[in-house]
Amino acid sequence: MWWSDVSLLWKDAAPPAGWKMLPVLNMKLVFNVLLIVVPFILLLHVSYHSTIAPLLASGQDGSRGISALKNLFPSWKKDYIKQVYVRPPPWSDSLPTIYAITPTYYRSVQKADLTRMSNTLLHVANLHWIVVEDSDRKSVLVSRLLEKTGLNYTHLNVHVAEKLNSRGSGQRNLALKWLRDNFRLNDSNAGVVYFADDDNTYSLELFDEMRYTKNVSVWPVAFAGGVRYESCKVDASGKVSGWDVQFAPNRPFAIDMAGFAVSLQLILSKPDVYFRIHGIPGGYQETRFLGDLVTLSDLEPKAANCTEVLVWHTRTQNPTLLKTFGDPNVET
Repeated sequence: MWWSDVSLLWKDAAPPAGWKMLPVLNMKLVFNVLLIVVPFILLLHVSYHSTIAPLLASGQDGSRGISALKNLFPSWKKDYIKQVYVRPPPWSDSLPTIYAITPTYYRSVQKADLTRMSNTLLHVANLHWIVVEDSDRKSVLVSRLLEKTGLNYTHLNVHVAEKLNSRGSGQRNLALKWLRDNFRLNDSNAGVVYFADDDNTYSLELFDEMRYTKNVSVWPVAFAGGVRYESCKVDASGKVSGWDVQFAPNRPFAIDMAGFAVSLQLILSKPDVYFRIHGIPGGYQETRFLGDLVTLSDLEPKAANCTEVLVWHTRTQNPTLLKTFGDPNVET
């Protein structure tokens, strides 16, 4: 065999001066070493592809994967933290814009509610968030939060001193004025206006349902009016024929604020239509507003002909807090 010839050559060859003969390798020792080293290499390979590689590839731009790696290696965190909130949602010139109008007011859970809502809106393409504070001035809390979201937004404020039956009407009216001041009826501004309170819960499907509204689109709302859900009734021809509600069922438009969206063109075509804030009983703001815009036959039922719930009228419970505990300068 060839190795026999090699061993003979090595045996007969004179080693260089000062060299000692290398010991003959013990094949059993080599085999034992391989038994230890090879499985260890295979383990590293599997560990990389099951743990590290998915972290690198989990986000389209790598951001989510890199974020996960930052948690594994805290020394990277300092350089990365400035990029955490820079994640604007996609924008396409071919999609109508959704203008989500959100009244907000100061309370213990305001930041929590707005944070949760902004995390939902970050997943919605072509969305412009109009946040209107019930305040004499824009707060640092809301300003800072909006800046960090990466969303397209407009921040407004107006304080309505008098007590109204419908909280947020004055803020919604200011947002409607902003839309009319910034867009013209004859412009090619395809879009839809939605009154999205900051304490509700929204399915992402809802925004796809409303996006192509022609006049006014409607859908069910859960946990409204003292029942599991309120809804519109849809006849065999696909038209809204009435309302399935407990509270004031004879209202022309017996619907919750979260249960409809209005075409931007319709808003612009009727510049005098606002929410009435005087002499309106509680629960009648929506019906008066819609009555000034459309008739029942103009309504467009969405969410599988008003048979699916895609928005929930939730409310965050204000916690009982010890006001003297903790640093009052820490923003919550």
